[in-house]
Amino acid sequence: MKNTKWIILSFFFISCDDVNDDINAFEGKLVKKGICMNYVIQVNDSNFPNDMFEKEWTDESSNKEYKNVFRLESVCDFPESINENDTFNFIIDNDKENLCAVCYAYTPTPDKSISISVLD
Repeated sequence: MKNTKWIILSFFFISCDDVNDDINAFEGKLVKKGICMNYVIQVNDSNFPNDMFEKEWTDESSNKEYKNVFRLESVCDFPESINENDTFNFIIDNDKENLCAVCYAYTPTPDKSISISVLD
């Protein structure tokens, strides 16, 4: 009977570890914190899908060039504590609803945008 309990508990802990392994987390860096949540994130992960970000993008307001960047689509819950040049971990979360008030002031951003959830 003790062996059966041990086997069941072992299976439970192994299963919990497998759930965490299924999450595709990526590392990003906030490279531009523009007005009205016009944020630009640089992907720092070689496993990230290449078709989802701009391989090269030039900010027309500063002529600064960036590589591997996208515009933040999910502005409603992006942590205010993350500042320019901060790195963080995130997952792609295209199913999330983006229901909050955001102003429409223009800041240049890449054409490609992604909805994410920050894990940190």
